[in-house]
Amino acid sequence: APRMAAVAPPPPPPAPAAPSSSNGSGSSSTFKPPKPPAHKQLERLKPVAQPQPAARPPSFAQQVLQPVPPQQLMAPPPVAPPPLRQQPVEEYQFDRGEQRAPPTEPPLAGENVMNIVMVGAECAPWSKTGGLGDVMGALPKAFARRGHRVMVVAPRYEIYDDAWETGIRRIFRVMNQDVEVGYFHAFLDGVDYVFVDHPSFHFRAKDIYGGERQEIQFRCALLCKAALESVWHVPCGGIAYGDTNTVFIANDWHTALLPVYLQAHYRDYEQMKFSRAVFVIHNMAHQGRGPFVETEQLELPDHYREVFRLYDPIGGEHMNIMKAGLQFSHRIVAVSEGYAWECQTQEGGWGLDAIIRENTWKLRGIVNGIDYQEWSPMTDPHLLTDGYTQYDMETMVEGKRQCKMALQKELGLPVDPDVPLMGFIGRLDYQKGVDLIRDSHGWLMGQGVQLAMLGSGRADLENDLRAMEASNKDKTRSWVGFSVKMAHRITAGVDMLLMPSRFEPCGLNQLYAMAYGTVPIVHAVGGLRDTVTPFNPFENSGTGWTFERADADQMRGACTNALETYRKYKPQYRELQLRGMRQDLSWDHAASLYEEVLVAAKFQW
Repeated sequence: APRMAAVAPPPPPPAPAAPSSSNGSGSSSTFKPPKPPAHKQLERLKPVAQPQPAARPPSFAQQVLQPVPPQQLMAPPPVAPPPLRQQPVEEYQFDRGEQRAPPTEPPLAGENVMNIVMVGAECAPWSKTGGLGDVMGALPKAFARRGHRVMVVAPRYEIYDDAWETGIRRIFRVMNQDVEVGYFHAFLDGVDYVFVDHPSFHFRAKDIYGGERQEIQFRCALLCKAALESVWHVPCGGIAYGDTNTVFIANDWHTALLPVYLQAHYRDYEQMKFSRAVFVIHNMAHQGRGPFVETEQLELPDHYREVFRLYDPIGGEHMNIMKAGLQFSHRIVAVSEGYAWECQTQEGGWGLDAIIRENTWKLRGIVNGIDYQEWSPMTDPHLLTDGYTQYDMETMVEGKRQCKMALQKELGLPVDPDVPLMGFIGRLDYQKGVDLIRDSHGWLMGQGVQLAMLGSGRADLENDLRAMEASNKDKTRSWVGFSVKMAHRITAGVDMLLMPSRFEPCGLNQLYAMAYGTVPIVHAVGGLRDTVTPFNPFENSGTGWTFERADADQMRGACTNALETYRKYKPQYRELQLRGMRQDLSWDHAASLYEEVLVAAKFQW
């Protein structure tokens, strides 16, 4: 009978009357059961169904012979009661009812997953004065994508709508006084952002590094102490990070006290034995100098205070906070390979070159990346209005042409998509070399170039920008100040971006420019040398133009080559733009290199 027709198990078969052979001849004296077909031989391994009392569950045979729904035909028969299913453990709740989803795939970091705590004086988008803010905002997200648990600790300068009070209050001894701080928390893009709350930080968003020297030193020491304690006391998502398998990343001299405090206040007392500190050099020119007597206010033993002592021919004997941070950190990172080399020279070391050379074994250069969620011509929200347009590599020519015309119209320049349009975006100070543009301004105007500049800084250089616009209103526009929207639009609209920096640890604007198909013209120094490959017309290679000395004549020579290629060799110029756009400039690559440094620090005792 068909399998689905039976509703009850058949009675046991009667015993055979006489033995028979498998071929039915009856000649064998010994009983041999018939050999089943090949496709049913495995069924012989199944247990023989026995009659069961009515109160018991149906036997295996009964279950097989019972009608089953079609969707269950492929499921294996339940030979035993299934174990109780455990309910999935719900992750901890966040301040606004969010849940952290459990990972569905192994993390990219594999067995190197760790707790990473990045500490800095600024963090985009909440606070930013330059590239450090961008790094603090983007690199943690790349760490999180690799599977690490990541916390960012920064001051709370203003009321942040997306950061919530944790209720945690701690008292620290800072510069011989007891100070109480609070902690605010936000969870975004897989990263815990912790903001240290104290009146000394309030209303400093527009002037993060302003104030008297000791005021700045107080804020920096407070930030470092609060960051070290945050891993114990701030319950990010209900669970504190703890000090096991934890690496702190201190950025620039403002957090250079963190490696010192980690060793002097914790590791020397058998605390945080499995925590490490990595120090990142963003700018060697700023080191936290002051009279050596001020080390008495740092709450450190005398033998630690001596590490801060530095003598150089210019500054004389003084306290140097960055020097101590370099020596007590387990690893050191410079923000480009070229800058790691420059820091070891007298010109680039700013008095600390000997210290860097002594610690070369723990130094590595890693180029910064860019956040494509913020800087991409395909998704840039600042290119959706006022005649601008988003574009990709396939629509780059038409897209940049439209953005260029929209920029010219917005700035009040004559709208001409064929005229070369150069741009400058940056801080107005000696480092950025804006005076080289000022000294070459008349020559550029004679070349039929339009110029769009954006920046703020030194008052005399701001006046130079205004004077350049006043002398050539039909070819030059100077925006004194800073606008994120205008920075994006200039990057998309200009043909070439000028970066004549005298020194540049890494630089981000040249990376943004190449991602937007804008060709950079840079002084080959630091990170600019590492990221911009000189254009070679014979091999049709390279991503921009470079010049070797921070000199106006050298810059004009590079601009001459760029303008010649732009006007006479359009196909080569288009390919030059596309090579820049094809590069992987993301933070994901940089994060994997940082991870190697963190692992090396982790296994350094």
